[in-house]
Amino acid sequence: MNKNLLPRLLAMVLVYVILKFFGGSFGSLVLYPVTLLVTFLHEFGHALGAILTGGSVEGLQINPDGSGYTITRGGSQAVVLMGGYLGSALLGNLLFRIGVKHRTQAQNALLTLAFLMALAGILWFESFISTGLLFGFAATLFFVARRTNWDQDALMFLGLATVLYIIQDFRVGPKSDLAMYEQVVGIFPYQVWMYLWLALAGGLFFWNLKALFGKSWG
Repeated sequence: MNKNLLPRLLAMVLVYVILKFFGGSFGSLVLYPVTLLVTFLHEFGHALGAILTGGSVEGLQINPDGSGYTITRGGSQAVVLMGGYLGSALLGNLLFRIGVKHRTQAQNALLTLAFLMALAGILWFESFISTGLLFGFAATLFFVARRTNWDQDALMFLGLATVLYIIQDFRVGPKSDLAMYEQVVGIFPYQVWMYLWLALAGGLFFWNLKALFGKSWG
């Protein structure tokens, strides 16, 4: 394990916390790409949930304010709804892990992410604004991957920030995924599902860290 990894990781967490909670409008501006990435991964998780359960995707929208939605048809509604939150948690952890473990693959991961964003903007076109945002983000990732030496650090930070963002940013309003999940699945009230999803996301991140630092933690 790279001895510089833990200090870099802690520095990234510190930077994220300062920008997110104390950075004001400047922090929001710097973290704007993270907000868009989290939204994209969330909506992509909904889309993937529909496709994997036999449904289809009719549209995917990313708004400038960081909100978004996905229009699906068919498939398992339970999986589609759960795919947004847990799918983005899984993908965020995957990006982080690739950035940490595989320097040579970090560039390919950024290029793959850029390709998926551009493809989603075309195949699941919902508005010119959404497709423009996706194309702009894809172009930025392409530039970082091909024209800079920041590919590994960029992927680590994006993955880490995504995981931290979704863990602390639950939406529990009447139109939230959690509220709709309660209506579809039942069994528990949405507050219980919230803590279950949070436990799964947090547990996945802890398992990721344990795998990376297992020898030093054991």
